[in-house]
Amino acid sequence: MRRTRARFVVLALLATGTMINYLDRTVLGIAAPVLTKDLGLTAAVMGLVFSAFSWTYALAQIPGGLFLDRFGARLTYFLSVSFWSVFTVLQGFATGLYSLVAYRFGLGLAEAPCFPTNSRVVTTWFPQQERARATGVYTVGEYLGLACFSPALIWLIGAYGWRAPFIATGVAGLVFALVWWVKYREPHESRTVNAAELDYIAQGGGLVPPQSPGDSAFSWARVRALLGFRQIWGACLGQFGGNSTLVFFLTWFPTYLATERQMGWIKLGFYAVMPFLAAAVGVMFGGWLSDALLQRTGSANVARKLPIIAGLLGASTIILANFVDGDVAVITILSFAFFAQGMTGLGWALISDIAPKNLMGLTGGVFNFAANLAGIITPVVIGLIVGLTGSFHYALAYVGLVALIGAASYIFVLGDVKRIELA
Repeated sequence: MRRTRARFVVLALLATGTMINYLDRTVLGIAAPVLTKDLGLTAAVMGLVFSAFSWTYALAQIPGGLFLDRFGARLTYFLSVSFWSVFTVLQGFATGLYSLVAYRFGLGLAEAPCFPTNSRVVTTWFPQQERARATGVYTVGEYLGLACFSPALIWLIGAYGWRAPFIATGVAGLVFALVWWVKYREPHESRTVNAAELDYIAQGGGLVPPQSPGDSAFSWARVRALLGFRQIWGACLGQFGGNSTLVFFLTWFPTYLATERQMGWIKLGFYAVMPFLAAAVGVMFGGWLSDALLQRTGSANVARKLPIIAGLLGASTIILANFVDGDVAVITILSFAFFAQGMTGLGWALISDIAPKNLMGLTGGVFNFAANLAGIITPVVIGLIVGLTGSFHYALAYVGLVALIGAASYIFVLGDVKRIELA
């Protein structure tokens, strides 16, 4: 029997959801140069506004992962997309600092289950030898969506004001939530998958069996048990390093081009696309390289760790932008750094390889909590640096240094890439 390809339809849903997820969280950065003037916000205050999303996003990772383990991917993702889309629309109606921060808090809370759900769905629907590429495909939505739609969002700002992009992206998310609810099913519930595809997935370690409520019950003992493994610490510290570069591009990058490099809106709209396109290529290259290395060497250590370490080392080159003057040279350096950072998206493939099978949501929540502390710390640090010095020079140095620390974590802390077994 020829096997079906239902898993690739599921992957297309994940990629679309991830694209909308990042558009909704990033539209604030695109609107920031105009929004800050309209609402009278300083650089230091704007750093806090950028950070507000990650406070609730990080804090809700473990509860979101537990909700996922208890209620499954279909309901979790539907509720997550619906609520984050509502809060995106509400940002378009913010009247000042307090309402804007409140809506960012809501956005972070609602988006928290997204990536643990992505990881669980890939682990369920894909055999191990395809997971890195599958992770690369949905992760590329983060970057490709921003590359494709940033010019349109910038045009909306110029034509209708900074509120319009929030409303447009929020409405798109609400439409997608309905599509997800209608289309997504677990493998054992799907009507489009045949026995041959199910056997293929199962032979590669997919098809996580249904869990009883006791399997997903929360306990601090389980969290402490997870934190007793060096794989968890190494992955978390490494992803923090990679996310710091990502957060710079999602928050301060348009302001950097507009203020530090004095680019007008037309030039900004053109140049802002380049690093995101490069990052999209980096994500796909990292996924392809990882799966190719796994097939050639049979070693998950080599296949998962080597591309991520190379990516973090490449991301650290962002600091070189401080030492060039031309716009083309600056964008070339930033594009390479973001291309390399895109390869660190493999962290989710790695965590799916090491997470205990009955605690994938909780493990993904712990991982994403630690990784997204970068979303809390990096915008504030950059805002303070820019506010105190009037320059991004030391801000880029900070981002590059944290990427190097992340590489060191994957090299010296992580240890073997193998599934954790808990009693």
